[in-house]
Amino acid sequence: MVDTDRIYSEQADEYERLILREDYQKNIFAALNEIRPLEGLDVVELGAGTGRLTCMLAPLVKTIRAYDVSGHMLDVAAAKLRKSGWENWAIGIADHRALPADDQIADLAISGWSIVYTVVGDEGTWRHELGKALTEMKRVLRPGGTVIILETLGTGYETPTPPDELVAYYRFLEDEGGFSSTWIRTDYLFESLKEARELSTFFFGEEIVEKVIMDASEGHVILPECTGIWWMNV
Repeated sequence: MVDTDRIYSEQADEYERLILREDYQKNIFAALNEIRPLEGLDVVELGAGTGRLTCMLAPLVKTIRAYDVSGHMLDVAAAKLRKSGWENWAIGIADHRALPADDQIADLAISGWSIVYTVVGDEGTWRHELGKALTEMKRVLRPGGTVIILETLGTGYETPTPPDELVAYYRFLEDEGGFSSTWIRTDYLFESLKEARELSTFFFGEEIVEKVIMDASEGHVILPECTGIWWMNV
């Protein structure tokens, strides 16, 4: 069983190597920009990790404040942002449910693959804990602002196949939370089967290897993935 707590607290560099292979089709940016045009926005990001979304948005938005509970992950994000020369960002350690940010400072509150951690492993209270995170996202938004949440709809699948333990969470967002939703492909592209095996098993476990697709005609080694996007305006 993969120890995600250890990965997030001790193995940020290895995690970043995997993330660099994700979404080679560049579908995430296109989908986000269609939901809410990004240029000139003030952004608050929850669960920024090693800066996957942070570095994607920074060149276009006015400002971005990125938070995560793991300083280890944020160190990688900060190094990438400094290297790129952008100056419109700030980073801080914070839980989704208690952001050190003032009210109504942002046009967009976004979280990628992270709000889910208020849900998993908390059978009895996840709705309450999720509600805290959603309240914080709405609190930092100005009137007319947008909340966007990205979560997995299945790694190793070519069509949406949400993990069983997340179905109720996704249903809650749509049926009770008032979110609209769509999905995109965010496939991983590896240089070789060896690299695919090394990087994908690190985070997803040994069983993921059988879902890697080799396209001999293109020389591609791909791990398919579906990602869901939920959004609402406040």
